[in-house]
Amino acid sequence: MFRWIAAGCTGATLLIMIYRKLFTHTAKCLSTRTLAGKVVIVTGANTGIGKTTSQELAERHAKVIMACRDISKGQSALKDIRKNTKNGILVVKQLDLQSQASVRQFCSQILEEESRLDVLINNAGVMGHPFTLTEDGMEIHMAVNHFSNFLLTNLLLDLLKKSAPSRIVFVSSSLHKRGTVDFSMFDKKQKHPYSNSKLANIYFARALSRNLDGTGVRVHTLHPGMVNTELSRHSLSRFMRVLLSPLAWFLLQSSREGCQTVVYCAVSEELDHVTGRYYGKCKEEPWTEIAKENSMCKKLWEVSERLTGIANNVS
Repeated sequence: MFRWIAAGCTGATLLIMIYRKLFTHTAKCLSTRTLAGKVVIVTGANTGIGKTTSQELAERHAKVIMACRDISKGQSALKDIRKNTKNGILVVKQLDLQSQASVRQFCSQILEEESRLDVLINNAGVMGHPFTLTEDGMEIHMAVNHFSNFLLTNLLLDLLKKSAPSRIVFVSSSLHKRGTVDFSMFDKKQKHPYSNSKLANIYFARALSRNLDGTGVRVHTLHPGMVNTELSRHSLSRFMRVLLSPLAWFLLQSSREGCQTVVYCAVSEELDHVTGRYYGKCKEEPWTEIAKENSMCKKLWEVSERLTGIANNVS
């Protein structure tokens, strides 16, 4: 009898998951805006949300600069995108967010080669990476997910302001609610390093939106929800990822579904005259209580300036 009950429960669970996957509503960016003549940078563009975002924006005729740590993987992603659309211009450039020197080199190339930058999408990140210090002496989650984003964004700000109206999009996470920003732990092992770095994204974005008030550069922050990508590759063994892949297909969004809020923040006409807000499922959501700590936004900005060696060039 117990086996029949267990089998029935398992079958019912599978049916519910199939129904949710096939018939429940997923967010969709409904904007039909095209981006001909516009230049967009997408970090982490060789896989997951970054790759599908690059494709969606190329379909809208943008010039998409795919900033990737591994050039060969970036070129492979470009070829995959070209199987689905011939629109837009796709360019792969090397950007390793584990290295501030790489960030500076990338930005130098962009400023030399591009006369405009309409959208900067800070998407790339690491999750569940074993404790590692980068060449700059920082814990890898904070280095990649926050400090390099801080440096990259600030180095490109003048070009974004020159191109206004323009946008900066931060791909954060709802897990920021579990995070803390401890200024004494940037070079030490942390309990929730991914959540901490995603909270840092939010503090940076909120400070940036205030500093850019009146410049025509809009700042939008989002969480994409649970998405079936390679982001968790450091958290699970290859065997476990293969074993759980069918379950992930049922329970998680595809990268195409998961990128919709990113695209929404990058193109939607609804956001033309707003800034400094938070989105999920292509809708505005309220800031969490921890995100509202304005003193933390200010202090993190000041510390980030010092640790990246950049002068404040925000007017």
